[in-house]
Amino acid sequence: MTDFATLASGSQTYRIADIAATAGDDLPRLPVILRILLENVLRIGGTDRDASVAAILGWLADGRSDSEIAFQPSRVLMHDTTCGPALVDIAGLRASLAEAGGDPNRLSPVLPVDVSTDHSLGVDVFAQPDAMARNMAHELTRNGERYRFMKWASQALDGVRVHPPGTGIMHTLNLERLASVVTTLGRAGENWAAPDTLIGTDSHTPMINGIGVLAWGVGGLEAESVMFGMPVTLRVPDVVGVRLTGRLCEGVLATDLALTVTERLRGIDLADRFVEFFGPGVSSLSAGDRAVVANMTPEFGANSGYFPIDSRTLDYLGETGRSREQIALVEAYARRQKLWFDPAAEPRYTETISIDLDAVEVSLAGPRRPQDRIAAGKTAEALSLHPSAANVETDRANPPADGAVAIAAVTSCTNTSDPRLLIAAGLLARKARQLGLKPPTWVKTSLAPGSPTAERYLRRSGLLDDLEALGFGIVGYGCTTCIGNSGPLAPRMASALAEMKMAPVAVLSGNRNFPGRVHSQIELAFLASPPLVVAFALAGDVARDILREPIARNAAGIEVHLADLWPTGREIDAALALARKASDYGRAYGAAEASTDWAAFEAPSTALFPWDDASTYIRRPPFASFGEGTRLGCYAATPLLVLGDDITTDHISPAGAIAANGEAARYLVGHGEDPHDLNVFASRRGNWEVMLRGLFTNKSVRNLLAPDLPPGHTILAGSGERLSLRLAAAHYAKQQRPVVILAGERYGMGSSRDWAAKGVALLGARAVLATSFERIHRSNLIGMGVLPLRLPTDRRIPTLGLLSDDIIHVTAPPEAIAPRAAVDIRILRHDRELCAFEATAAIETNLECDTLRAGGILPFILQRMLCG
Repeated sequence: MTDFATLASGSQTYRIADIAATAGDDLPRLPVILRILLENVLRIGGTDRDASVAAILGWLADGRSDSEIAFQPSRVLMHDTTCGPALVDIAGLRASLAEAGGDPNRLSPVLPVDVSTDHSLGVDVFAQPDAMARNMAHELTRNGERYRFMKWASQALDGVRVHPPGTGIMHTLNLERLASVVTTLGRAGENWAAPDTLIGTDSHTPMINGIGVLAWGVGGLEAESVMFGMPVTLRVPDVVGVRLTGRLCEGVLATDLALTVTERLRGIDLADRFVEFFGPGVSSLSAGDRAVVANMTPEFGANSGYFPIDSRTLDYLGETGRSREQIALVEAYARRQKLWFDPAAEPRYTETISIDLDAVEVSLAGPRRPQDRIAAGKTAEALSLHPSAANVETDRANPPADGAVAIAAVTSCTNTSDPRLLIAAGLLARKARQLGLKPPTWVKTSLAPGSPTAERYLRRSGLLDDLEALGFGIVGYGCTTCIGNSGPLAPRMASALAEMKMAPVAVLSGNRNFPGRVHSQIELAFLASPPLVVAFALAGDVARDILREPIARNAAGIEVHLADLWPTGREIDAALALARKASDYGRAYGAAEASTDWAAFEAPSTALFPWDDASTYIRRPPFASFGEGTRLGCYAATPLLVLGDDITTDHISPAGAIAANGEAARYLVGHGEDPHDLNVFASRRGNWEVMLRGLFTNKSVRNLLAPDLPPGHTILAGSGERLSLRLAAAHYAKQQRPVVILAGERYGMGSSRDWAAKGVALLGARAVLATSFERIHRSNLIGMGVLPLRLPTDRRIPTLGLLSDDIIHVTAPPEAIAPRAAVDIRILRHDRELCAFEATAAIETNLECDTLRAGGILPFILQRMLCG
């Protein structure tokens, strides 16, 4: 077989790994995702190359495989609140390596690492002309120490590039600026062309799948190993094909499709599986539409939501200012390598489902999970409220009631990265402004686009003035409300909540709506398209059928319905054509990168970071060391926590505001911090002491060891004393008593944050036993040396009735651990066996087994570095 060939594009000639020659007639039958993986193993080579090629081609026989391959992405993408703890880990590893006599400079990335600073910006000020400037000033003051640390890392670590505050959300930055779709690289004195591939330390990394770039989200721990040259080892993956037919109807937007896809795909098991879209309906979707759908990949539970390269991809590259030469290379390479999309193609997939685009309706998701799609008019029904047209009479002098909209936020990478959706929101705002409509004063409104380019096209179209008139002025470029940095509620809503018991809601154009995530006082939230967010803000509540009942009355007393405000597809396209300029993208990002505030930050220039024991942001982590060995073994453990279904990483390790009455707050105030401005947990992830004190403190977490245990607490075995998890864990550690955590379905759903695993490891857990795990969190647990065990389906956690004095025997000796190995579990109460069963080790690869035997990925990295 001929492995390599040449490709001419423009005046350049490139070497390529020739997958067409290697796979022959089998290539069109392979999913495009597997074609990209085939190229990777061919080009990267190594001793297992031939076996990996055979494994990928052999996948066609059954549409699945147990064989492992090594994947090496071309780059890594991170954001500040995942790179922060990762960089703190690296600083700790450097210190540990130096103390052991090694060279700390060896711990530098071997591939490019881009870091955005998008996740900590809060909405302190809104609906004011200077809101963005004031929010940015707060951001730089609050997080100055963290930013100085990141600047140290960018100077001390080769290949790390930090994009300053104000450059936008990492996924939008990737989509509009960083992604090349086809990359070029030097190798042995030759120019090569290859698919642009990456991993990112955020679960929404697959957004870039929308323009044909294969990427997926990982935890910070796995990213650290890749940075230092270890490959991503995975089974040749199952690929689920989603066949799209038809086209979206008038008035239906990309958000509605994304929520529909999420609902459909959550109905099947996609753990550690990839999704690829195919069929004639794909061609009807713009690159922006596709990116919105791909962004929801973690919500539907897969590794990817991949759309192959086609003319829509090339259009998008041109619209965002990529060079003609780059666009020509993308087309030439994709066609030559048979990565170009064919709407008539029917590749072999592990499993296939179909979605008719004509059947998609205007939708929301909620009020508690992103997969719970409803028709847009069903919000009152979802909350068991009684819709009443009388609400339209509200002059907003009456206090807000159940279902009142406390927060209406156009935010997040999911929707604000698609200009068409922001233009639609602006057009709706324009029509509402012309009718004299405004949101009631209890609604906190905000607009946080994914990139600084949005301000330019919204202003050019004149729509920014209309949005600002309704309170949707730009508050900054970041995740804001979607990640829980929503800031304080509007004074009128805050007063109402203080005076009476009520259930307000949030409506946001985000991707997650888990209870308490958006704001600690808001349990109910709906995900919606940007124009629907503006519409619900105008209505002031969700206690109505917004598709049919009036939203408000205009100045003349005439009822206004959503149909009076909703823009047509032709109006959206015309406004977008007027607003968009390809040159905006380079200029907007260039201006943001030239931040004088960022340039003013001073940082140490040493190879080893100078730790400050007085710091409340950056502390040397105890786990960034050679460790104490494996947590595997045969042992009798005490249940530290027993949890139900849908425990998300938000529940485990919060990201939002640090509550003034919690353990974390007491620690910070005791170390001199202002009790009225403690920042958010996401900004404190470089301090393990703070994060340890925040574990499982989300108010909706219930430890089933007792029905009335406060969040973040457990019952001490033997004494029955109620203690915080931190104190109980310290007590058990002193006794050398192993502990485990038990949970139900979808444990670890949500964000990729590795602190949800780091915290569990600091509590001393040797294993987590759950009915099912979300992919990234499962990987993070292994990265911290904690064994994830999948319970049999007939062993539901609530039915076990576990008590604090029960003993859980786990038989998992290091030498017996293998991918998906059976692990014997026995549960005893007062020396009497309650039940015995086999759990399954939720391990996918042999590298994960090696990681567990080493005690986690950080000791594993140190051992490799010290041994050369």
